[in-house]
Amino acid sequence: MPHKSIRVPQEPHPRLSDGFERIRRELKLPAEFPVAVCAEAEQATGTPTLPALDRTDLPLITIDPPGAMDLDQAMHLEERHGGYRVWYAVADVAAFVRPGGAIDVEARTRGETVYMPDARVPLHPTVLSEGAASLLPGATRPAALWCVDLDAEGRIVGTDVTRALVRSRERLDYDYVQTAVDTGTADGTLRLLAEIGRLRLALERDRGGVTLPTPDQEVVPDGDGYRVELRAPLEAEAWNAQISLLTGMAAASMMLDAEIGLLRVLPPAPAEKIAQVRRVAAALGVPWPEGAGYGDVVHGLDPKVPGQAAFLEESTVLLRGAGYVAFNGEPPAQADHAAVAAPYAHVTAPLRRLIDRYATEICLSVAAGEPVPEEIQRIMGELPGVMRVTGRRAGAAERACVDLVEAFVLRERVGQTFDAVVIDVDEGRSGGLVQITEPAVVARCDGERLPLGETVRVRLTRADPATREVRFSLT
Repeated sequence: MPHKSIRVPQEPHPRLSDGFERIRRELKLPAEFPVAVCAEAEQATGTPTLPALDRTDLPLITIDPPGAMDLDQAMHLEERHGGYRVWYAVADVAAFVRPGGAIDVEARTRGETVYMPDARVPLHPTVLSEGAASLLPGATRPAALWCVDLDAEGRIVGTDVTRALVRSRERLDYDYVQTAVDTGTADGTLRLLAEIGRLRLALERDRGGVTLPTPDQEVVPDGDGYRVELRAPLEAEAWNAQISLLTGMAAASMMLDAEIGLLRVLPPAPAEKIAQVRRVAAALGVPWPEGAGYGDVVHGLDPKVPGQAAFLEESTVLLRGAGYVAFNGEPPAQADHAAVAAPYAHVTAPLRRLIDRYATEICLSVAAGEPVPEEIQRIMGELPGVMRVTGRRAGAAERACVDLVEAFVLRERVGQTFDAVVIDVDEGRSGGLVQITEPAVVARCDGERLPLGETVRVRLTRADPATREVRFSLT
């Protein structure tokens, strides 16, 4: 499922801050790290296990949101005869964290970093995740260095990964990259990022993969109050994501060949769900040509267009049910990720996601022709369950934050009417979901026979930050 994120000003309203803190308490999100974990982290910063291979000659760069400090990945892209070479350095968390140690045990209770609008609940102590292990510019760091060769059409033709010392040269953000490409001033890695990114997106469509154009919500000051706006993702974000995606696909292939690994999987949607979504497309006037896959249909859709927004919301039913699978021996029968339309593994965000560190360790052993360490084999079977529980908690926090902010922004507008688009309807009962364009809010609406995909006039009947509930009714 695509993530729905919301951004707030750096110093949010006290009522929002109180609401975010209440969400943390309700979901029992971990607070401060235990003393033993902090002590181990402090010690580890000065005694990491460093590799012998030095690749600080590679002119790596990072591309992240402004202000990000937990930098997992750095890249350098090259042209080679007949194609491209992708150098992708991923923070080597295992250089600082030993299996079974205090940091590792705590990380298993957290599972992943939870990002909230006012703060993050980190997977690892920030002395590591935003300091000694982060690929910050100008700092020499241990990394798992992936080398992935592509042909002229962007297909993977060779993969290797090894431990190495690396040094990022620059920390860039998406706006900078997009501007450089749009103005024709991009060269080197930035020029190739756009080139390779477009090739990989075309291959994704060809194999039936899906990337949904889900916009972020952003809270911006508006006079004495706030409003919510939609921010469409930049092309540069999609290109950057494709480099991470191809690395995860290469890792999955490596583990499947070795018959040991940790995969991110999503089963194909059942035929009845596909038929249901096809009916929705027909009702909303979204073309679905015979023989075209879901990825072909959603490519190029604009969530700001009412009928297309409704279809995108309704069609997410096809992307539910992702999880992890561990195998040691015969690979699982269901090894593909339906949205990727290929086998896929999480290996590129070990500072923020527990399972990436373990999957990377497996790949490093396989690439070196060595047995996977016993301590990794012992724990890998537990990790899918850990990630399932902690992932649900992170998702609940994400949804609660969006609900809180939407209720807060609308709290003084109860009784007012708005134009809205019906983006979801409840089968067998009245009501559904509507999307308000100004402010950019999605909420429940009461009413009989809501017309899916059509514009309606609705009245705000409830907006309560305390309960995080927003509700409309047809006028």
